[in-house]
Amino acid sequence: MTKADLAGLRRPNDPPLLILTSLAGGSKHGYALSKDIEAFAGIVLSPGALYGAITRLEERGLIEALEGDARRRPYRLTREGSDALAGALRELRRVTDVATSRLAVAGVLA
Repeated sequence: MTKADLAGLRRPNDPPLLILTSLAGGSKHGYALSKDIEAFAGIVLSPGALYGAITRLEERGLIEALEGDARRRPYRLTREGSDALAGALRELRRVTDVATSRLAVAGVLA
């Protein structure tokens, strides 16, 4: 996994990261993704942000569309998507650990 593979997956409020996180819990269509993201992250993605990110993730092979009905097209995480999500989470964890440590030394965290 290269840094380029993780581009766009580093901010906790980033639509691709939120979508991959949601799909890690199982396949979902767009509306279900939106509601799940709102529930676990408190973030409401506009339809443009949601479907734009879905398109980019699908083009990169990180998610794939499943057979759906006329109204709903579910998506699922691919192996590459799982790997990208795990890598992004490792990077976020590293940053979080450093920040937490520095705040503790500064006396901001108890």
